[in-house]
Amino acid sequence: MTRLAFYGDPPPNVEGTDLPGRLIVLEGTDGVGRSTHIALLKEWLEAHGHAVIDTGLRRSDLAGRGIERAKRGNTLDSLTLNLFYATDFLDRLEHQIIPALRAGMVALVDRYIFSLIARAAVRGVPRDWIQDVYGFALIPDKVIYLDIDIAQLQPRVVASHGFDYWESGQDYLRTPGLFDGWVTYQTALLAEFRRLADQHGFTVVNARGTLADVFHDLQHEVRQVVEGMSRQSVLPPEPNDV
Repeated sequence: MTRLAFYGDPPPNVEGTDLPGRLIVLEGTDGVGRSTHIALLKEWLEAHGHAVIDTGLRRSDLAGRGIERAKRGNTLDSLTLNLFYATDFLDRLEHQIIPALRAGMVALVDRYIFSLIARAAVRGVPRDWIQDVYGFALIPDKVIYLDIDIAQLQPRVVASHGFDYWESGQDYLRTPGLFDGWVTYQTALLAEFRRLADQHGFTVVNARGTLADVFHDLQHEVRQVVEGMSRQSVLPPEPNDV
């Protein structure tokens, strides 16, 4: 059962003390495999009787499309961008995440407020300010951080979508090329994620291994959160438990 606890002041019109669902967050930088593992976890959980909702950045009806259009222009300043993302997150929290938890579902969230805080911090936004902005965020049952190094991340990014403007920090860096900017930005971003992991007690999963190895570790962590939610949902025992 998810406890109705927030990092700061709760959003308006949220009542009660508990929610029957579970809120599980996957955090990590672009290219680390979050979306792939969210899809695999959803399929696995649904196959064993759980109702699951998945959501992520820029998927709100209110602000999602607006963020996409604004980012295509490569002109957003840090303050505007962060407030835009905060609007997107609050809309999804109120209209997707909390209703799903009230209905007893598992909410799998592909990046939560921590990606947004990390991105803001490396761009020079004061940490106290950005953390206060997201004080309305519900504290998850578990935050799992997929940890990786630049050396393992680079070939994955090249093989998938390549280096882009925002993930190379070109909106604030003065490096001449996308690759150099990507290395500088991702190095700073990974350090910020690790700081947040220590601060908030994330569960850290090593994402350097094979897809199967990482997914096995994620199953182990998610199982601990969702086991016993309902009599209809029974997850198979782990191999080591047989």
